[in-house]
Amino acid sequence: MADIKVFGRWSTEGIKVEDPGLIDYIALTPALIPRSGARYAGKRFHKSKVFIVERFINKLMVPGHRGKKHMITSYRTSGRSQTAQKLVETAFGIIEKRTKKNPVEVFVKAVENASPREEIIAIEYGGAVYPKAIECSPQRRIDLALRYFVQGSFQSAFNKKKKQVDALADEIVNAYHTSSASAAIAKKLELERQADASR
Repeated sequence: MADIKVFGRWSTEGIKVEDPGLIDYIALTPALIPRSGARYAGKRFHKSKVFIVERFINKLMVPGHRGKKHMITSYRTSGRSQTAQKLVETAFGIIEKRTKKNPVEVFVKAVENASPREEIIAIEYGGAVYPKAIECSPQRRIDLALRYFVQGSFQSAFNKKKKQVDALADEIVNAYHTSSASAAIAKKLELERQADASR
């Protein structure tokens, strides 16, 4: 069987997920075209089996809102999968030039680094609302990391000379190096700090 490469350029062979909690939730089986068209959307937890790059492309099309500021979080979102695919492919090319490594490997490690382990919820007790620390499920950890990548890159490119593709590459490379310059890493540290304080 021929080795299927991501965008026909990068292989996923030899890439391993080091975080034991995420091994079953980061799928590394590539497709010729990373677009399943939400074929399995009705199947619960099936997205765990969807290739991680495809999930990232889907998140680029629907980034969600950040404090209800839709213009900043989803300004460039066109909903066109072809546009999102081209954006990710170009960003991966930039990452390869900067790091001299397989960009898929860099991306997977960045997702691992940016996945928050804990978060807080609000519970009401006797009319007062208290924050409570809870553990993040593996599926949600990945969802949050992908969301923070997209929203952080949109935020840093919004109304600036910086191109979206460069902002996306910067975000992933910074997360790979566990730098707080990455919006995803900064958000993860903030969440875990709040959770630690509300024990």
